Amino acid sequence: MRQILQSLRTGATDVAEVPAPAVQKRQVLIRTSRTLVSAGTERMLVEFGQASWIDKARKEPERVRAVLTKMSTDGVLPTIEAVFNKLDQPLPLGYCNVGVALETGIGVSGIVIGDRVASNGKHAEVVSVPMNLCAKIPDNVSDDEAAFTVIGAIGLQGVRLAQPTLGECVVVTGLGLIGLMTVQLLRAQGCQVLGIDPDPAKLALARGFGAHGVDLSAGEDPVAAALAFSRGRGVDAVIITASTASSEPVRQAALMSRKRGRIVLVGVTGLELSRADFYEKELTFQVSCSYGPGRYDPSYEEQGVDYPLGFVRWTEQRNFEAVLEMMSDRRLDVQPLISHRFSIGDSAHAYDVVTGSTPSLGILLEYPTAAERPDATLRERTVRLRQHETTGTQRAGIGFIGAGNYATAILIPAFKAAGARLRSVASNGGVSGLHAARKFGIELTTTDTPSLLADPAVNAVAIATRHDSHARLVCDALRAGKHVFVEKPLAIDLAELAELEQVLTEIDSGSSRILMVGFNRRFAPQVLKIRELLAGVREPKAFIMTVNAGALPGAHWAVDADVGGGRINGEGCHFIDLLRFLADSPIADFSVISMAGAVGVAGGDDKAIINLRFRDGSIGTIQYLANGHRSFPKERLEVFAGGRILQLDNFRRLTGFGWPTFRRMNLWRQDKGQRGCAAAFVAAIESSGPAPIPLHELLEVTRVTIQVAAAAASGSA
Repeated sequence: MRQILQSLRTGATDVAEVPAPAVQKRQVLIRTSRTLVSAGTERMLVEFGQASWIDKARKEPERVRAVLTKMSTDGVLPTIEAVFNKLDQPLPLGYCNVGVALETGIGVSGIVIGDRVASNGKHAEVVSVPMNLCAKIPDNVSDDEAAFTVIGAIGLQGVRLAQPTLGECVVVTGLGLIGLMTVQLLRAQGCQVLGIDPDPAKLALARGFGAHGVDLSAGEDPVAAALAFSRGRGVDAVIITASTASSEPVRQAALMSRKRGRIVLVGVTGLELSRADFYEKELTFQVSCSYGPGRYDPSYEEQGVDYPLGFVRWTEQRNFEAVLEMMSDRRLDVQPLISHRFSIGDSAHAYDVVTGSTPSLGILLEYPTAAERPDATLRERTVRLRQHETTGTQRAGIGFIGAGNYATAILIPAFKAAGARLRSVASNGGVSGLHAARKFGIELTTTDTPSLLADPAVNAVAIATRHDSHARLVCDALRAGKHVFVEKPLAIDLAELAELEQVLTEIDSGSSRILMVGFNRRFAPQVLKIRELLAGVREPKAFIMTVNAGALPGAHWAVDADVGGGRINGEGCHFIDLLRFLADSPIADFSVISMAGAVGVAGGDDKAIINLRFRDGSIGTIQYLANGHRSFPKERLEVFAGGRILQLDNFRRLTGFGWPTFRRMNLWRQDKGQRGCAAAFVAAIESSGPAPIPLHELLEVTRVTIQVAAAAASGSA
């Protein structure tokens, strides 16, 4: 299928052949007929991509500060590589989609195959959209009209926050698509509306919808006009739908408002506010969040959990439905807002209009009909990018499952550096997989993971998906006869681990399959040096591992116990494994102290002290703390043994105290062993050698980590 992608580095747009997405749980697979280009949002993204590095930095000061902090802790080169990797990732454009439901996922209700639906899907021939972000289109609403549903919902949410009542005077500042639809919504509410804009053509449209107008290009004073419009009382509410860096629209809104007036910001403006303007009138100022309640809430959007109607009357989906109903009974007229039409194949010209000086409003993209391109053609889930050149040596043929940020920044480059054959990459949506395949020369990209596992050219699978899928994918890959490299963790609960052990038992007889977890810190050059030095110490060792983990938002998937397994399972396993490796002795027992349940502490299981005791008498303490500052190095290891000390600071500086033949080992750049880890896995496959990490150690570390995570979450010792 074809999809529009944009480069954040250059701003260029590209109509790419992307594998069609698979329908996911609680999602609807839609064949697109129309999409609407959001002139404001998409122009901003294209212009950001086209901007110079200096201008990009000026537009994102918070990100610049984060980059500088990362440079101070991790070094210049890793930071630059991380920034470039982020900017290299293509951005799927669009969020106003209309089409026909091709398939519904498990748990979808209210939509059946064949229904016409409006959604926030991308500019693509096929999209998979969460069911709560879809709404059925009434029969008398055309596809052209329905394409304005999401834009209308953005305006409607602003209107709801302004809480207008019959007869009130309301100003709409900025008469783009959202502003003009907001004018109509307010008129339907029985309000007197004054539109402000510098474009006479847009003002003419607003007047056609029943509003009065203020032409900024003619030098009209918006504040004076608004006061006259409200008979000198001041307007009841102002809805700002403009997009500008200036704070002037907000200042003017305050000046034209009556006492206790309401100001709602739907667009994007500067926010240098005057306290006096708001204080004396006791004005209310609120920023509207997109389509309405539910936006950016994973439980609503991804898990399909609707808010009870009695408590949240208007959600994102119900706002979509309200807009469509208003189109159906002709209280909302969007036909005059359509200024241009282009086919999906001609979308480059659409973006020339968006970023150029040609006047425009609603730009529709049209997609092929089923007669022009059959469903089967659009639903092809594998795209071949290049042919494999055979060589005389038998290499590891790697199939990657997952193409997120870690996979493209770290994992795939590591396997490429190891000389493996990069056969295929699977991703759910298709875009990230296509990007990875293009960037690293991978032969195939797919959204069909079973086809990857069935591919005879794939003899090893590297799994880099969300944590709750790891154990299942490992079992599937092992049953398919593949060697398996899985990013940590191997499993997030004991039931998953038990199932995995059962599969390992089933395939054990005569099997040479290698299972490896990405415990890369074992393979870091400075850790290998520590292991070498400790080999000459016969007495027990003491380890202190301090991890400045950094806080994650409460809604982040890694924090979710069901998806990410929590921070200890998801990341803390690295450090349990590291101490197990350096002690070179099984873990005898452990204890945990965490802040879980402490008053005033969010979460708490990611603020824990883990004590390990090993069978040889060695001890280790892991201070895993998410309540520190990011300017402090993330990882620091101290080893006390035989009257000597080793200190490893953030995998850049290793210092010895009291070692007769060792003082320091410093690196130009941070090396956490990712490349060494991948190289060891590839070498074991190609030489038919043993697994780089013994299986019993992987299972031991996984079991202990799951138990530690449970103890940390409960707050028990």
